[in-house]
Amino acid sequence: MQAKLAQLIDAAGLDIPAAQQQQLLQLVALLDKWNKAYNLTSVRDPQQMLSRHIVDSLVVLPHLQGKRFIDVGTGPGLPGLPLAIVCPDREFVLLDSLGKRIRFIRQVCHELGLKNVKAVQSRVEDYQDPTKFDGVISRAFASLSDMLTWCAHLPSADGAFYALKGIYPEAEIAALPANFTVTDVIPLKVPDVAAERHLLIIKTRG
Repeated sequence: MQAKLAQLIDAAGLDIPAAQQQQLLQLVALLDKWNKAYNLTSVRDPQQMLSRHIVDSLVVLPHLQGKRFIDVGTGPGLPGLPLAIVCPDREFVLLDSLGKRIRFIRQVCHELGLKNVKAVQSRVEDYQDPTKFDGVISRAFASLSDMLTWCAHLPSADGAFYALKGIYPEAEIAALPANFTVTDVIPLKVPDVAAERHLLIIKTRG
């Protein structure tokens, strides 16, 4: 597993220290263990978790701007936990409405000693944070229109939305609310994952 993860990270063009790679492997081990009881992800094979969850989360890393992020609809902490592991100097709020997912995230933070993660059980439209965020991240969370409508209160004035999508969502982009604009669309390459991946960076107009 260790060699496989190192190979995937290298193929993705990322530079992640050995100590953080060990934490990522611990995360996979915990996800595998909890998944048997709590059904946190449909991916059952830990080898597949390396590419489809860990590296798939980390490929957005070079494109994130800022210090404070919220991962909405985080599920079992994806992409928030892998990003928090490799960015200890950044702050991450991981938000989900399901208690079992938040309990898992808190256990991971406890076992891995992560101090830069706050796990919150809430519906995103009900969550308020007066400090606001540099980035609002979502991975397979909702349509772009729903994401922007439900999360409009979360970013700072110059903050951005980072939407992780599969195939290029042409229809969703066409249906964007008028006060939002797509500032960048970045095709992402995830080693060992054949499916398309795109990162959309969206900002509020004005």
